[in-house]
Amino acid sequence: MPLEAKWIEIMDTTLRDGEQTAGVSFNDEEKLSIAKLLLNDLKVNRIEAVSARVSEGEREAFRKICAWASEAGCIDRVEALGFVDGGRSVDWIAGAGGKVMNLLAKGSLRHVTAQLRKTPEEHWADIRENVAIARARGLEVNLYLEDWSNGIQQSPEYVFGMVDALKDAGIRRFMLPDTLGVLDPDQTFTLFSLMTGRWPDIHFDFHGHNDYDLSVANTAAAVKAGAAGVHVTVNGLGERTGNTPVASLVGVLNDHLHAGNSVDESNLTHVCQYVASISGIRIPANKPVVGEAVFTQSAGVHADGDSKGGLYVNPLLPERFGRVRKYALGKTSGKANISKNLEELGIKLTPEQIRLVTARVVELGDRKESVTTEDLPFIISDVLKGEFARGTDTIKVVNYSLQLARGMRPVATLRISIDGTEYEEVSSGAGQYDAFMKALWKVYDRLGKKHPVLTDYSVSIPPGGRTDALVQTVITWDWEGSEIRTRGLDADQTEAAIKATFKMLNLIENKDINNRK
Repeated sequence: MPLEAKWIEIMDTTLRDGEQTAGVSFNDEEKLSIAKLLLNDLKVNRIEAVSARVSEGEREAFRKICAWASEAGCIDRVEALGFVDGGRSVDWIAGAGGKVMNLLAKGSLRHVTAQLRKTPEEHWADIRENVAIARARGLEVNLYLEDWSNGIQQSPEYVFGMVDALKDAGIRRFMLPDTLGVLDPDQTFTLFSLMTGRWPDIHFDFHGHNDYDLSVANTAAAVKAGAAGVHVTVNGLGERTGNTPVASLVGVLNDHLHAGNSVDESNLTHVCQYVASISGIRIPANKPVVGEAVFTQSAGVHADGDSKGGLYVNPLLPERFGRVRKYALGKTSGKANISKNLEELGIKLTPEQIRLVTARVVELGDRKESVTTEDLPFIISDVLKGEFARGTDTIKVVNYSLQLARGMRPVATLRISIDGTEYEEVSSGAGQYDAFMKALWKVYDRLGKKHPVLTDYSVSIPPGGRTDALVQTVITWDWEGSEIRTRGLDADQTEAAIKATFKMLNLIENKDINNRK
């Protein structure tokens, strides 16, 4: 069947295999919210939500997910990992409201003999028994052949005998994992083809791991070899180096394999960012599709080429994923980069002024200072000596005091000036910056002024570990649906954050003043 005519079923295992990432643990409410995003927003076909019999917390999370899914009419898309344990996993899953069990069995002879210390026939009989128990309780059963990638290479007769022994046992899907991430794309295609060629009517899934950074390529090879389903996780979460990342794979399925799938690309960024915030595992800036930098051009020649007919644009258009193309500012910037950013800000300069500003941006880049679009008005003001007056002075810090005592919440006392009038407020907070911001928003609330929402906060310190090193704080804000990113630099982290905050407030204030004009 041509891939263009084939529909690939996508199963997301972020909540089960992804949670095996070191340091990652979701509570029941977090699991429920992620499950809803995966099924409703991202529109994957199935999710693997838990491992049976792990803990009471997992049982409660699974119960909540099943209750929601039953009411939403998608309970058949919620799955749980179960074990060959005489029906105890069946009781656990069915008792929580589950309808699908993914039974974990041994897919290599070595695992059966060394770990279980059983014969193949004994293991297969145990599997049949557990499948029969599950089906009697009304559960659908899929079967994992754990360590299949080693099994099919080292003991193919065992794998073939296993499938032959179980293909009529009432198993819906046979799921073939590269458990240790040992395959390359050529091996994956050849070995998966052995399975689909021998049993063309069986539904086979491929479950990739990323130990050699080949999980996306291997999963694509499995699809070419006839896989009916593939397994993914959000942001590639998973044990060791993780699993196949859903965003990267969907790009490959759509653009290279042209294989049908249900995933809504426009929600990938939102879902991946949400899971990153909940998991505590940040998305690398250069992560394909959803990384912060992937739709950012840095070289001036690229910006110039884009302005002359999209010469440096590939099929991964940012608009597909709810993103926009950006042009980085730094030492490789050219006049075209500056012009693109000025256009975004609505600022017009003469060619000579653009030349001067470009020179300053390159100079800053040489000093390894990051430059954002929001920094440009400040750079312009400095370079052109006030020709573009710093409307950023509309809102100023007059004074502030931060108090921190052991065992007590930090307290901030703040006095600011807005259009020449001073206001003072006091507030406590979870930290010094939090207390400062709560005092600041008290002033805004008193004046009936809207304020932006902080969406990201990052701190970087140069290597070397000096206590007096300059700290760079970059804060991202949401202002009426627009993203603003501002930077503060100071030896004190809180002071750096305050500088970034007031830079943002003045950018917004200046824009409002210009709009009123």
